[in-house]
Amino acid sequence: MPRVIPFSAILYNPDKVDAGRVMAPPYDIITPSMHEDLYNMSPYNMVHIDYGKELPGDTEKDNRYTRASGFLVVWLKQGILIRDSRPAFYCYEIQYSIGPVEKRLRGFIGLVRLEELEEGRIHPHENTHPGPKMDRLNLLKACNANTSPILSLYSSKEKIVTSILDEVSNEMPFISAVDLDGFMHRVWPIKDDVRIRALMTELEGRAIFIADGHHRYETALSFKDEMTARGLLKTGAEPFNYVMMFLSNMEESGPDRGLTLLPVHRLVKEMKGSIDELQRCFDITPVNLNGNNEVVIKDRLLSMLKRTGHSFGVYLKTGGCYHIVLRQGLDDMIDAPPPLRGLDVTILHKLIFENLLRVKGIDYEMQPDEAIRRVKGCQYEAAFFLNPPQVKDVKEVALASERMPQKSTYFYPKLLTGMVINKFS
Repeated sequence: MPRVIPFSAILYNPDKVDAGRVMAPPYDIITPSMHEDLYNMSPYNMVHIDYGKELPGDTEKDNRYTRASGFLVVWLKQGILIRDSRPAFYCYEIQYSIGPVEKRLRGFIGLVRLEELEEGRIHPHENTHPGPKMDRLNLLKACNANTSPILSLYSSKEKIVTSILDEVSNEMPFISAVDLDGFMHRVWPIKDDVRIRALMTELEGRAIFIADGHHRYETALSFKDEMTARGLLKTGAEPFNYVMMFLSNMEESGPDRGLTLLPVHRLVKEMKGSIDELQRCFDITPVNLNGNNEVVIKDRLLSMLKRTGHSFGVYLKTGGCYHIVLRQGLDDMIDAPPPLRGLDVTILHKLIFENLLRVKGIDYEMQPDEAIRRVKGCQYEAAFFLNPPQVKDVKEVALASERMPQKSTYFYPKLLTGMVINKFS
């Protein structure tokens, strides 16, 4: 069963750096322009370590991974980074907004003992791909460190940890940083033995659901396997048997608390079937655009999606726009296991894309107005818009040992890379 323990983290020294200028978003959402901006923001920005540049003269002994390791060592010597004096858990809070709604995500960072996925109580919900895993493994081996936490959820109606984090967050944080979206991130070390024991006790034996960071978890497993193959596994307490995780209680109540799941929309390059073929399973309503721009079209479509059950928006290169709704009871015909069958993303891929429209070439876009622009620019045949899944859907799929289609979930907000680092030695 998962075991969660405190650790002596490496943290930026708030006396030597402006935290808002040295933290970075997760590597997998950094665009090329954002990458350059982060590089220029500070010579100590975490992007130099977590997502370094490839240079023309790179060799096996001098490359972005070896440079990352060098930065970590030098910044520790310079006091830019400091190691905590004793093992702790780290309360982490983000104050963020979704439109006009102000929200708060709170959890804590600790080390979780690695388990093989689907064999214990650590549950994934999405498939991974080899490219990102190799990149993260190279970084892990070079730095001997987890540079960013895996975002995970657990369920506890007792909310003992929640009460402790509420108390801790009333104290002065160790470090605070405002991210590129203007959201406030704060971290408080928890070193009190009573609090530490209470956190460990509540998490003992509970299922943990990976929300964001599947590649990093599987990378940690691969690293552990390599260390074991080299004969370095002696007691099971070695640092490579653990991985750094942010853990948040999915039972947090209230509309102003917790994670938000956002939809990831689909762009299609080619459709062999026509929209008329959707009439076999869907009620189709044309949407009158009246020459409106992308933002108006987006707002109209997304507001329609929220009114009904299995509901999708379609925008075509020809200018046609439709709201389609699956007829009641037809989700039973989806060729997928029960936990997946009722998900909008499964209906979109299995029934619409594979069966009715026979699409080829799928890309992904978070911003619906940008998806419409790209279809208008004839880069794609169509854009398909959908509602996000719910956290309970992720839990049900994970417990059934199933995996959602690629890019099914986008958990928001994102943790900053650099707020807490776990170095093995």
